[in-house]
Formats: sequence, structure tokens, C-alpha cells
Amino acid sequence: MEEATIRPARAGDFSEAAGLLSDSGLPLDGLEERFTNALVASRRERIVGCVALEIYGDQALLRSLVVAPAHRGTLLGERLTAEALRMARERGVRDVYLLTETAAGFFPRFGFRVEDRDNAPAAVRESVEFRAACPASATLMHATVGGS
Repeated sequence: MEEATIRPARAGDFSEAAGLLSDSGLPLDGLEERFTNALVASRRERIVGCVALEIYGDQALLRSLVVAPAHRGTLLGERLTAEALRMARERGVRDVYLLTETAAGFFPRFGFRVEDRDNAPAAVRESVEFRAACPASATLMHATVGGS
């Protein structure tokens, strides 16, 4: 299978990325407003993956990581995550958080560790994803990606 290309998301990519996220049962709440900090993976002009960051100063929330079913198992999720973390570092982010219900086993390879939700910084706790989109049962994970 031809490898997908990862690039910064454009406004016109949102509806196709939103369809992928909806099909995978992932929340869209608050994403469109933050889509300027998203990356998409495309293959033959079709979006086959997405990941986004909500940046709050030197902290960020990684969200909306999705890969189309036909592209799972091709390391595209790993590539998207690595690119999102690189983008976070380039933008001065030190700590990245995420919420997950199904992928807690995926993220430790990128330095993420499970943390108590009460330890999330205020800006992350105030995000739409944290307050409303993800249920209280979602696991909070944290990785330090930038220098002090």
C-alpha cells in the first residue's frame, strides 16, 4: 500500500476528518475551532488519518487521533503521533496530555504515562474535550516533550 503523506490541516479538510472521527466514535466537540493545530494524513487526495493539538501556552492536549480502517496496522497512527509531538515541541509546548478510552496501551511508546485526572493543569481541565466530550471514565495520560 502506498504510504500516506502527513501535512498541516487546511480548513477544507475538516469535514472529511470529522467523518473519520465520527465513524470511529471519537468526539468532535471543540475540534473545528482548534483545527489550525491539526495534521492530516492523505493518500490519493483522500484523508486517511488525523491528529490535533489544543495548545495552552506550554501545555497541550493531544486529541482526535484517528486512522481510517483500511490504513490501520501501517504505522500511520505512530507517524501522526510523532509528528504531532514534534509540532508541539516546535511551538514551545513542554507537557502534552491526552484522554483516551481505548488506546492507553498505544501511547506509552511516546513517553505517555497514566495520571490522575485531578493532576491535569487548569487549562486542559477547562477544554471542551475534558469538560464535555470525553466521559469521566476516560484515562488521562501525560508526557513531557519539551525542555524546562
